[in-house]
Amino acid sequence: MISSPPIRTTDPAVEVAWFSALCSDDYEFLGVPDGRLRSSFEHCADIVTTADRLGYQNILMPSSFIAGQEPLVFAGATAVLTQQIQHLVAVRMGEIHPPMLARHLSTLDHLLKGRLTVNIISSDLPGQSESSEDRYARSDEVIQILKQAWTRDRIEFQGRYYNLSIPTTEPVRTYQQNGGPLLYFGGISEPAKDLCAKHCDVFLMWPETEERLAATMAELSERAASYGRKIDFGLRIHMIVRETEAEARSDAQRLVSKLDAKIGAEIKARAQDSKSAGVLRQDELRAQSKDDYIEERVWSGIGRARSGCGSALVGSPEQIHEKLQRYIAMGMRAFILSGYPHKAECELFARHVLPSLDTCKLPVVQGRVPAIEPATPLTTGPRV
Repeated sequence: MISSPPIRTTDPAVEVAWFSALCSDDYEFLGVPDGRLRSSFEHCADIVTTADRLGYQNILMPSSFIAGQEPLVFAGATAVLTQQIQHLVAVRMGEIHPPMLARHLSTLDHLLKGRLTVNIISSDLPGQSESSEDRYARSDEVIQILKQAWTRDRIEFQGRYYNLSIPTTEPVRTYQQNGGPLLYFGGISEPAKDLCAKHCDVFLMWPETEERLAATMAELSERAASYGRKIDFGLRIHMIVRETEAEARSDAQRLVSKLDAKIGAEIKARAQDSKSAGVLRQDELRAQSKDDYIEERVWSGIGRARSGCGSALVGSPEQIHEKLQRYIAMGMRAFILSGYPHKAECELFARHVLPSLDTCKLPVVQGRVPAIEPATPLTTGPRV
């Protein structure tokens, strides 16, 4: 077993999240659009409420300039439809003026009673193209402003992109305490890794071999230590779990059985991260694989028609559980899972694997969510 690097959360319990297909990413047959699975509010909210009912701890709400649901607006609507599940809301840095972004997120955190987590996105804004260095430099400034908003009495910031002097943070105080919502982040370019090491709480990785994942974890732990910090790690991966391995492998092939290579490439290319370092690394592993399996249980066929996360764990409940335990032993503390169709696979994983996992909510573990309602301007704090 590959050893674990220094991490923030030593308890091996994990936060298990599902994925709501806000960005036109739900299929029965990959690459074949199905009107029943379009990214309408009704369909995407059905995935969220299903995951909530089945006991998942979190759900990712992705962001992309594709027909579907905008995550901040969508999260506000589903906040009042859910009981216990956290919302991992993807936010593209620079789209919203940082003090107003802090206010959006504070409002969501109060609607959710502390169930908000934030996925930091640094890709190009629609219609723009900037260098990686510029995008991450802007993200760095936005995160610093958010942290001032959530931890100080005023915002004072002078940077390359933003110069702010705001005498009060009452409009942006979050329900969560001790730093506000946790920040989840993914990216393996040099500026991306440095940004995560400086500011973020959970570093999310896309599927690779265990050896490559371990190397990335070790590097990020060292970078975080250079800033006097520790971080946690998570894995974003698809699931195809069936009662037998043979059935799971057959359903993996069924998923791509109607895929036209040209259409798959077009679907993949429309995503803004399709040429990112993480996607290219997954493409490299698939090119070297046999039958699209980059290692035992890890099937990369999904990456033929999907940017971002391109691989699935394929196997029986026992095999999937064993593989997840290997990741947990490496230091993983969060899994963000999905499958096709998303609601059906959500139900299958909850039936076959989720009950066997020791689970937690990272904001609770890390003391962000108070045991009793905090006194904020939107709860019981004094009005001014």
